[in-house]
This record gives sequence, structure tokens and C-alpha cells, in this order.
Amino acid sequence: MVFSSATFLFYFFPVFLILYYVLPWKNPVLLIASLVFYAWGEPRFVPLLMFSAVLNYSVGYAIQRFAARKKPLLWFGVAANLVFLMYYKYIGFFVTIANELVSLFSSPLYVPEIILPLGISFFTFQGISYLIDVYRGDVNAQKSFWTFAMYKAMFPQLIAGPIVRYRQIADEVDHRSIPNARVLAGLQQFIVGLAQKVLIANTVALSADKLFAVAPDQLSTTGAWIGIACYSIQILYDFAGYSNMAIGIGHMIGFSYPPNFNRPYSSTSVTEFWRRWHISLSSWFRDYLYIPLGGNRVSPFRTYANLGIVFLLCGLWHGAAWTFIIWGAWHGALLIIERMGLGRMLERLPPMVSHAYTLLVVMIGWVFFRANDVPHALKFLGVMFGGASSGAHPWQMDFGAAAAAALITGTLIATWRFSGDMPTQSAAPRKGLQLALSSLPLRAVGAAAAFVLCAASLAAGTYNPFIYFRF
Repeated sequence: MVFSSATFLFYFFPVFLILYYVLPWKNPVLLIASLVFYAWGEPRFVPLLMFSAVLNYSVGYAIQRFAARKKPLLWFGVAANLVFLMYYKYIGFFVTIANELVSLFSSPLYVPEIILPLGISFFTFQGISYLIDVYRGDVNAQKSFWTFAMYKAMFPQLIAGPIVRYRQIADEVDHRSIPNARVLAGLQQFIVGLAQKVLIANTVALSADKLFAVAPDQLSTTGAWIGIACYSIQILYDFAGYSNMAIGIGHMIGFSYPPNFNRPYSSTSVTEFWRRWHISLSSWFRDYLYIPLGGNRVSPFRTYANLGIVFLLCGLWHGAAWTFIIWGAWHGALLIIERMGLGRMLERLPPMVSHAYTLLVVMIGWVFFRANDVPHALKFLGVMFGGASSGAHPWQMDFGAAAAAALITGTLIATWRFSGDMPTQSAAPRKGLQLALSSLPLRAVGAAAAFVLCAASLAAGTYNPFIYFRF
């Protein structure tokens, strides 16, 4: 079940809200609803989700209870979380690499097909952050298992984030207020996210998928650029839209989830892009990997190595494929080059030039992220930069007026740069809520109209993929 589905919008969510607001047992209602939500798509993995809750609750409690042994307990808990992630997401990839290396000397290893559980990358990182925060003393271990299970399974952020750390909502787990104004503001943000997903991302997604399905040697340069432009807008509004819907639901049930996107395509450097793109993930890697490795407090060489390690793992986190690893390495290399001096040069250039540079290198990275494999990505890039053959596939067949309108609208909204639009991590959730509350009467009519358009689109059975199911 996804938020942008008729089942969720008109059945699951209204029933959940009625029960949540009417019944006094809000945490149990949220836990049960979350398990139903998860079981709707992956019933076989509900026990895995609950086992993850048992594991992290038990280890977190033990870390706080047995302080003298908290370090080995932490290592055990982190390793146990990573074992499940490695098995379900990466074992097939690594066995394939091993088979290629030893193919001349021995028979290949066999691994049965493994189904990837929904949201495992997100709830694994969520569990690791909880254990580390308890270890550091940043938060007290939750005493109630069922309350912790509610946090672990919380459906708004379970499938695709944002990655909500326990300490970010610890005060609201047991004590939260839900005034009517906050519910309405949350509903408004949910509808904004729904419109981003349904009216923009879904509309350009069909063109992106069709153009990437064309063999590169049959694709024109114009078609290749339109294809990657459509995908760049699709992945932004698909994921940012889902995050806005999750954050909006969070407000409606009394939680302040962290921001996840802040108009990343308005950035004038890759460094700034990563302060704005998937903020909960980039800040997770910063706080739990980059800084413990030494961050930028060490020698320049070590700092560059730390950036490279973080972004190789960031790429691998997104998927078990060489395309994702290259995507992560590409961004890591760009960040290293900017730290070596390019960043200062970009600051001195006209903003339009720095902005164009950032969009170009980000779109090049998206080619690897979207392509079927590395040869496909390299051939697609070759076509983008003038390597098209004669008699190319007519791109107009795959890019109609609706896709063009969505691409132009989405691009203008995403790339327009405002002054002072960079919120701090801590202030952003409540600042965004205050802004929504202050403009609620003016935006209510627009939100209602957007919801009607989204409902009509979904009722018509339009194309409705969801990129982050892959992760």
C-alpha cells in the first residue's frame, strides 16, 4: 500500500484517523495500523519487522542497564542489524562478484532468489541510530517494548523515510498534543506531497521509463536529454512528495518528523545539494559515520578518504548494483574536488553558472542511478553528449503535452532560488509547521483543488510507480 493509492486515501487512512482520534489508546492504535499497513504489501516480513523491534529494544535496554559492557553490546546490536541488511539486500550481489572472480577455478556458488523486504534499509538505519544514541547517552532507552515497537513500525515513515531517529520524537512518543490547527496544517502538507507525486512525478515518469527503455543506439541526443530531465524531476517529486506526505501525516498524529528535502535543485554546488537532498539520510551518514571516522578534523587526505567511504556506502545503501556504487563514487569525487578548491571557485562565479554546473553533474549521476547497468549508462551518456546515430527513435512519441507541462512546471518550482531558504535541522519541522499555519486560510482552497485533481488522476488509473520501493 502506498500513500498515492485509492486504497490508502479513501479506506485505510480515514478509518485509521477516526480510530486514532476517538480511541484513547493512541500508541496501540498506531502500532496495529502500522502492522496492517506493512502486512498489506509484505505479510511474510511482518515477523522480521517485529524481530528487529525486539532486537533493538533488548539491546538498547541492555546498553543502558549494563553500562560496563555497553560497548560490546553496541557492537553486537549494530552487527546484528547489518547482518539482516546484508543478507536480504546484498548477499546475491556479493556472491555474483565472487562467482565472477573464481569462475576459472571452481564451480559457482548458488544463492536462491531473496525477496527484499519493504523498507529494510530505512528501519535498519533507524535501529542503528537508536542504539548509538542510547550508547552516547543522547536519549534514554524506551522502557515499554510495545511503545518502542510502535516507533519502529510507525507507518508514515516506515517504507521510504524520512529516517526518524528516536531522540527526534522521544518527547512525543508518550506526550503529544494534536490541536485542530496542527491537523489542518498537516493535511495541507500531505496534499502538497500528494500533488507532487501524482501530478508531477507520475506524469513525467511514463516518458522517463519509455525513453530509458529505448536502446541507446536508437536514441537521439534530444531524446536522451529529455529522458534524464524527466527522470530527474520524477525522482525528486516522487521521493520529496512521499516525504511531505509522511511529514504531514506525522503532524496529523502529533509527531514532528525531520525535513527530508529543501529544494535541492536550486543548489549552486554539490556540497549544497547534499545539504538539501534526502536530508535525513545525509545527516545520518554525517553523524554516525563521517564524524566518527574523523570528519574534517583530520588531515586533508583523511578527510577526502572519509568522504569517499561515506559516499561509496551511500551508493551501496541505495542498491546492490555497480550503477549505485558508481553513483555514490561520482558524488563522493565531486565533493572531494569541491573541498580541494572548486567550491571556493563556484562561490566566486555568477550563481547562474554555479547552478548550471550543479544541475549538469547531478543529472549525469542520475543516469547511472536510473540505467539498467553500467554499459547502458555509458551508452546513454554518450548519446547525451553527441554520440547519437542516424535514424534515431522519434522522442516525440514518448513525450507528450502533459509530460512537457509537468516537466516545465516541476523544473521551475524545483530550481527557482529564494534567499534565506536553508532551514536548520532542528528548527525546520516546527518552522515549516508555523509557516503552514500562518498561511492556512489562503492555501486551503488550493489544497482542496489539488486533492480533487489527484483523486481524479488516481481514479482514471494513470501511471503510478514508486521509485523507493526498490530500496
